[in-house]
Amino acid sequence: MIVRLLALFMVSCQITFGTSIKISEAVQIGGIKQWVKFQGVDDRAPVLLFLHGGPGNSVMSYADRFTQELQKNFVVVHWDQRESGQTAILNTSPQALTVSLFISDAIELIEFLKNRFSQEKIYLVGHSWGGYLGLRVAAEKPELIYTYFAMSPMVNQLESERLSLGTLKEKAITENNTEAISELNQVEIPFKNAEQLYYHRKWLSKLMGSATPTRAKVDEWAPAWLALFNEASQTNFFKFAPELKCPIYFLVGNMDYQTHHKLTELYYKDLVCSGKKLSWFSQSAHNPHLTETTKFQELIIDTKNQKLKSAL
Repeated sequence: MIVRLLALFMVSCQITFGTSIKISEAVQIGGIKQWVKFQGVDDRAPVLLFLHGGPGNSVMSYADRFTQELQKNFVVVHWDQRESGQTAILNTSPQALTVSLFISDAIELIEFLKNRFSQEKIYLVGHSWGGYLGLRVAAEKPELIYTYFAMSPMVNQLESERLSLGTLKEKAITENNTEAISELNQVEIPFKNAEQLYYHRKWLSKLMGSATPTRAKVDEWAPAWLALFNEASQTNFFKFAPELKCPIYFLVGNMDYQTHHKLTELYYKDLVCSGKKLSWFSQSAHNPHLTETTKFQELIIDTKNQKLKSAL
């Protein structure tokens, strides 16, 4: 009798699963071809879009390092933003790079994903510059997002750079590091050129115990991206978005002075939101998804599972 009832229950529920998906393709977004990668064991699973940092820093070549478990629970989507990665190889942007242009691209991509995978909303993760971009999308189009995971986000980047610069100068003076004192005294906020950015990031990376960018890499990056970064840095989310209308989960490294962890914590505390959480990554600085990969994935999966449980 019990077996018959169980069989009837399974038939009535019509439990079905989709097929696995692993596709990379050019999608028409913002009037140009933009490269997008889809990965998951079930193409009917919720969609999770990852917004990479930089700006300009594609993660597609190593994304499997921090999404293996996520791919078992979501259709994980990676996107090379305009002038980044494969998108830059496909075509150059016919428009000047502005914050509003990237926000428009992100929203258009999300609408595309909703339609392609027949989803009412998606899950969104943004890291650093991508964390900023995701906050702008959450502020402008909250109805598109189930939960936004803001990882090391730029919540008030001008103030973050000032706080970090002050800490670096104090440390240099305490240690009587004449090289650091000389270089840091040349730095202005906002950064005026590649040299100032390099000096700041050189000593900041040493403070956080992360890899130091080369001068050549910074010199190559700045002409294309510094103006856009400085534009985004002007946004103070304490004033711009004191309230959000979609759930948000902050993922913050204890040693992150690049997008200063204290500012993110303060914004989290001040933010008016229907649902908000903050998780600290005790062994991480600016890249929790790379330094504490298991925890990063588990938090996102648990959030999705709790949402599904509450919907039953």
